[in-house]
Amino acid sequence: MSDLRKIIIDDQEVEVEGAMTLIQACEQAGIEIPRFCYHERLSIAGNCRMCLVEVVGGPPKPAASCAMQVKDLRPGPEGQPPVVRTNSPMVKKAREGVMEFLLINHPLDCPICDQGGECDLQDQAMAYGVDFSRYREPKRAVDDLDLGPLVETHMTRCISCTRCVRFTTEVAGIAQMGQTGRGEDAEITSYLGETLDSNLQGNIIDLCPVGALVSKPYAFTARPWELTKTETIDVMDALGSNIRVDTKGREVMRILPRNHDGVNEEWISDKTRFVWDGLRRQRLDRPYVRENGKLRAATWPEALEAAASALKGAKKVSGLVGDLAPVEASFALKQLIEGLGGSVECRTDGAKLPAGNRSGYVGNVAVEDLDTAKEFVLIGTNPAVEAPVLNARIRKAWINGANVTVVGPNVDLTYDYIHAGTGRAALSKLKAGDDAIVIVGQGALSEADGEAVLAAAQAISGRMLVLHTAASRVGAMDAGCTTEGGLEAAIDGADVIYNLGADEVEIQDGPFVIYQGSHGDRGAHRADVILPAAAYTEEQGVFVNTEGRPQLALRAGFPPGEAKENWAILRALSGEMGQALPYDSMIQLRKALVEEVPHLSQVDQVIENDWQPLPSGKLGDADFRLAIKDFYLTNPIARASELMAELSANAKARRAQPVAAE
Repeated sequence: MSDLRKIIIDDQEVEVEGAMTLIQACEQAGIEIPRFCYHERLSIAGNCRMCLVEVVGGPPKPAASCAMQVKDLRPGPEGQPPVVRTNSPMVKKAREGVMEFLLINHPLDCPICDQGGECDLQDQAMAYGVDFSRYREPKRAVDDLDLGPLVETHMTRCISCTRCVRFTTEVAGIAQMGQTGRGEDAEITSYLGETLDSNLQGNIIDLCPVGALVSKPYAFTARPWELTKTETIDVMDALGSNIRVDTKGREVMRILPRNHDGVNEEWISDKTRFVWDGLRRQRLDRPYVRENGKLRAATWPEALEAAASALKGAKKVSGLVGDLAPVEASFALKQLIEGLGGSVECRTDGAKLPAGNRSGYVGNVAVEDLDTAKEFVLIGTNPAVEAPVLNARIRKAWINGANVTVVGPNVDLTYDYIHAGTGRAALSKLKAGDDAIVIVGQGALSEADGEAVLAAAQAISGRMLVLHTAASRVGAMDAGCTTEGGLEAAIDGADVIYNLGADEVEIQDGPFVIYQGSHGDRGAHRADVILPAAAYTEEQGVFVNTEGRPQLALRAGFPPGEAKENWAILRALSGEMGQALPYDSMIQLRKALVEEVPHLSQVDQVIENDWQPLPSGKLGDADFRLAIKDFYLTNPIARASELMAELSANAKARRAQPVAAE
């Protein structure tokens, strides 16, 4: 039931919900209120006092608009709507006073501060502050914290807004940051000097309104006004987080989140944010051909000719779609290989996903639905590692009273859950409410009885989400890149395998392998011909996320050396073979793709899937295994990153630490 109230803000009458805070009501009226501690996704702290407004007829002092609700305002003497002023002399004087206090101890090191140019304190001091200081005493200074290799700290700049403390506690679910002391001795610190242990810790860099928390890998490398900003999509997991890639020249300098309430809100995982150094290392920037057992650098015509002659002379050809390939490349590969009588397979981890049944390989639940769910059943998955941002949404529902049941290994999910068991026996006995959301992981589906597990999961409740680990999987399934009998049937007896960036697959000796990808990883080592391709920041492409939402990734830079876009390589190869694919541009390719898979034209919409239950099968008796062993090293870009290697080693060392007896 809505409780609408009339309120007058700066002579403008608006009607808002009574439960809204004044700062939200002002935002709805289009009036900007400065703030440091308030953030719409965190609890209210009310401690920076920058958002002060005047409540007419209220106490003769300004009120903090983030901590006062509309329903707490008193009407006028004749029942007129309450009046709030955000630009009166009282408010102006109060804001100047608050700003003066904030700057008393702030070091004026803007010229060397990484936050310079995108700093809330700078902007608001210009807009609401005064141009002089009455403070003559020495400034206080604080020791910097060591929070690990990701977040660099300059705690003397800290204004104690506590955003980082609230984020780590409420969203990330770790209890390592807090505030100690009072008055001038108050400081934000970490518990017993611990480094942060979370896959979401990088978000506190964005949250910090001053330069107290900045990105350690990005420090002193660029200024915000030097960067070219491109809005695109992340491929480090299958959530499809919305990101902004900032480039300087040809180099990616940093990756930041974009707000999208339906997908990642405004958070991204640490792998998404810091993997950019992997885009520079181990890159394939020219074609290679294997001669006498050794790879040698070749020209494009040589490499294409070698690949074309191998494909023409083959009895059985198969194509493998890797985890980071855009839908356009998967579709072009499918057309090329099927034109030769071969087949293409994208389920390279052996997941038993049912081809043609979209409710079986995607489910029928949107990521946004997780926020309001009352019951979850997680089967063979660890979302804290497979999709940390999605895990934060489950945690949000848990804070609001949802129950979580886990079938699979005991893992730390940052929230409490009922552990029903580790194997198939627990799954067959499981009961849940009709509106429970069942989340099935790839670990549960990649064993021999994967289809039976999926059918059992569908039978628990009519609401299911398949949590994928590969960004390209749903799009490739939509495009029909599947072979009857899965990966084994595709590879078995093939004399030529076209490997489109599938680096997680071991290909035995025997077949001739054409590898098309961006990094010199496992796939390139096994290849007979290497065709260098663009990485995800270097070409346009559609990616369909784990809930079945097609999203458009845009190009932020150009591929290095002689590397080319994925679809263009396949088109050139088809021309070399005399079987040219029927498109010469990305637009023509997309048109052909949408003709075959019409729902891919619905960019940024969650497509509703008809619920098609699978026939129940015989479950095995083994325990569930998890799909991801090491969060930081899941794909070739991450494995090429020095920072990811360091984080992986740190995580191993942390797990190996002996724990003292209580």
